[in-house]
Amino acid sequence: MNGIFREHLEKFITVNDTEYLAIAAFFQVIDVRKKDNLLVEGEPCRWHYFVLNGCLRKFFINDKGVEQTTEFAIETWWMTDNMAYEHKRPTDFYIQAVEDAAVLYIDWETQEQLVAEFPQMERYFRFVYQRAFAAAQIRLKYLYDFSKEEIYDHLCRMQPAFVQRIPQYLIASYLGFTPEYLSEIRKKKRS
Repeated sequence: MNGIFREHLEKFITVNDTEYLAIAAFFQVIDVRKKDNLLVEGEPCRWHYFVLNGCLRKFFINDKGVEQTTEFAIETWWMTDNMAYEHKRPTDFYIQAVEDAAVLYIDWETQEQLVAEFPQMERYFRFVYQRAFAAAQIRLKYLYDFSKEEIYDHLCRMQPAFVQRIPQYLIASYLGFTPEYLSEIRKKKRS
């Protein structure tokens, strides 16, 4: 935990060794096995997760019983259901490990204590939320502005390691495709 989380913090704020150890004490660490759920629809969302290694995904199950992936989190990315987390209410989402993962987690009350004791952490979380919001805005633009093939091409160009790492059926779910449609797109690209 030490190196990964501290390096990430120091992209946004400055902390000395003593401050970092005190900040780190606010978090707990959990190892999660592939396909394990950290959050299940209908449960209160109690935790904010930071991925040390591995990959998580957030998804919901639509009216047809199909899983729809809305978000991924790989190393140094945060994940939660923000509305349910901040308002202490049941979630409409699942958070599941795509790979075996090591994850830091913190609850809302502890996070509030953390930012009260270390005001620079408020700045850190502001940057984290701003970047997440910007990424969501860009994703929405692509969904409205690009064809399905262009969305996939863009993802492959911008995140080639990510596309290789995530199972294709989950990439399809994230992009709003069926796995079969994604296979057709990939076949066309190879021809």
